[in-house]
Amino acid sequence: MANSSQALNMLRGLAILLLYQGIGEAITHFSGIPIPGPVIGMVLLFLTLTLSGYTMPQWLGHTGHFMIRWLPLMFVPACVGIFFLPNTHADEWPAIVSVIVLSTLITIATTAVVMKWLLRPEAEHLS
Repeated sequence: MANSSQALNMLRGLAILLLYQGIGEAITHFSGIPIPGPVIGMVLLFLTLTLSGYTMPQWLGHTGHFMIRWLPLMFVPACVGIFFLPNTHADEWPAIVSVIVLSTLITIATTAVVMKWLLRPEAEHLS
């Protein structure tokens, strides 16, 4: 019985996430905003939960954690597809690799700075 309840909660959470993604996609499509629809959808979900004062249901959190846990698997088809690109892009590989390495380093550095700022002692927060 618990498994069917968990499955229904997972489907309900997935439906909510897909609903907000769809709303974000519609906003992107009709407004021409150059931001991915899923990003707009997640911002709208955040704003809905924050501004309404409604706390996130536990089942929605479980759905999000489940999806994040399996997120690396979602990148496999895209990564495999890169290997089958035609040779017409062979001269672009140095630029592609450079951008990937540089953006990774920038992300790591930015994360380190933000974490250092967030984890500073409480006395520094007040000043």
